[in-house]
Amino acid sequence: MRTRLRDFLEAEQATAHFHPHRPAYTAQEVAATEHVPGHAVAKVVMAVADGRMVMLVLPAPLRVDLGRVRDGLGVHDVRLAGESEFAGLFPDCEAGAQPPFGHLYGVDVYMDPSLADSAVVLFEAGSHRETAVMPFDEFQRLEHPHLLPFAV
Repeated sequence: MRTRLRDFLEAEQATAHFHPHRPAYTAQEVAATEHVPGHAVAKVVMAVADGRMVMLVLPAPLRVDLGRVRDGLGVHDVRLAGESEFAGLFPDCEAGAQPPFGHLYGVDVYMDPSLADSAVVLFEAGSHRETAVMPFDEFQRLEHPHLLPFAV
C-alpha cells in the first residue's frame, strides 16, 4: 500500500508525512504510539450495506452506530464486515490496516463529520507499522468522502 498511496499522494501534490512505528493493531493503539489525541486518528471500519461493501471513517475513540448508517444510507440491512470479507479488496494492505482512501479500491467512503474537528488526520498507511499524517483539508480534497453522521 505504501507505494500505491505514496504514488497517489505525490501525483496529487498532497502534503503528507509517513511515520514508521512499533506495531499497533487498533486505532487507539496508533494514537498512543504516535502520541496524538485519538480524535486525530481516522479509524476505518468496513461494513456491508444491502450486500455492498462500504468504508466508514471516524475518529478512533468513537463507535459506529449501525442504525444511523442504515438510516443515512437508506438501506434495509447493514452490518460490520469481517476481515475475511474485505481482505481481498485491499490486497496490498495488512488485514485491518487499509487507509481511508477507499476510492483507490473502488469502495465508497462515508465519513462522520466529527473527524473534521481535527486540523490534521493520521491513519494507517496499509501496515500496522506505518502511519501517514496530513492536513484534514487535504484528505477531504483527495477522497471526497460522503458525509454521514453515524459515530457515537
